[in-house]
Amino acid sequence: MSDLKLSNAQIAWRAAQDIEDGAYVNLGIGFPEMVARYQPEGRQAIFHTENGVLDFGESPAAGEEDWDLINAGKKAVTLKPGAAFFHHADSFAMVRGGHLDVAILGAYQVSQNGDLANWRVGSKGVPAVGGAMDLVHGAKRVAVITEHVTKTGEPKLVEACAFPLTGVACVTRVYTSLAVIDIEGGRFVLREKLPGLSLEDLQAQTGATLHLDGPVADLIVPEL
Repeated sequence: MSDLKLSNAQIAWRAAQDIEDGAYVNLGIGFPEMVARYQPEGRQAIFHTENGVLDFGESPAAGEEDWDLINAGKKAVTLKPGAAFFHHADSFAMVRGGHLDVAILGAYQVSQNGDLANWRVGSKGVPAVGGAMDLVHGAKRVAVITEHVTKTGEPKLVEACAFPLTGVACVTRVYTSLAVIDIEGGRFVLREKLPGLSLEDLQAQTGATLHLDGPVADLIVPEL
């Protein structure tokens, strides 16, 4: 099998290309936060964080953090002109009221019908669902960014999730280290794949059938 794959930064870059200008966007804690770095020129998303900030900006320089200004992942942020603060409950009213255009989250598993498992692996560790259950059913579009397989080589795109679910039939697109895959009609539809990766190799690393609906584009990203 090919050892070609995208870095986390490259996956985040690819996901950022699909965010429309002026979209209200929530990025999951950790890896998904990288998406904010790669907004296409001429487009500007408005980022929301569950702890009550809308339109925050870049991370501050080291040593210049204001620890009263943090995102939901407890990372220091800056503010853009016109940024707003609000109560935690109002923040979730925005989420639950359908006012977010896009939510981009990480995943342990995504099933072929769009189920998402991203908050707990069996009984390991301390569960930390955060706002994900609200986000995946409140945002107008839900996308996942993830490695295509686990560290031990197990598929993360599967027929049915084995881990506790965050949401049912909520994900519509997955950006992985190998491909861009839509979820349509209860199946995985391949849209883009790395040009150096055969369809057979990609299918071997995917836990459910990949369907084709027209030409498959090359997944081309810059060096980052």
